[in-house]
Amino acid sequence: MKKIGLFYATEGGTCEDVSKRLVKLLGEDNVDLIEVVDASISDIENYDSLILASSTSGVGELQPDWDELYDEFDNIDFSNKTVALLGLGDQDSYPDSFAGGVSFFYEKLKDAKLVGQTSTDGYEFDETDSLVDGMFVGLLIDEVNQEELTQKRLEDWVEQIKNDLL
Repeated sequence: MKKIGLFYATEGGTCEDVSKRLVKLLGEDNVDLIEVVDASISDIENYDSLILASSTSGVGELQPDWDELYDEFDNIDFSNKTVALLGLGDQDSYPDSFAGGVSFFYEKLKDAKLVGQTSTDGYEFDETDSLVDGMFVGLLIDEVNQEELTQKRLEDWVEQIKNDLL
């Protein structure tokens, strides 16, 4: 069984908390949890299976801790990698850019095998760049307004992605 590299960036700790919950659901022996400020391109290259997680900064922007590593994504061959995306956002405060930060990953990962797209059912937002063909590009979490739904959404998502990633 291969290990998943779960790389995350967090501003207030929420993305870190959600990522840790995800690790428990996937099995701690199956996942290396790595904060992006401690990571390099070679760290990402070492994994065939990745989960990239980020809170959204400002109005639909990628969390700034990703900036340096994200700029190097063009130098990584993602064609043999399976990738799932996890984005956090606030539907009420940012209904026109809900969890838009994760869309930046999607743009750079066209060659990867992307898994974990999810339905918009149960969400209340106006617009997001993280929506492609009527589905979210990954799992979007709103811990501000729908924290009571997070655990079930994580559990359902793990059932969806685990066979592709492990």
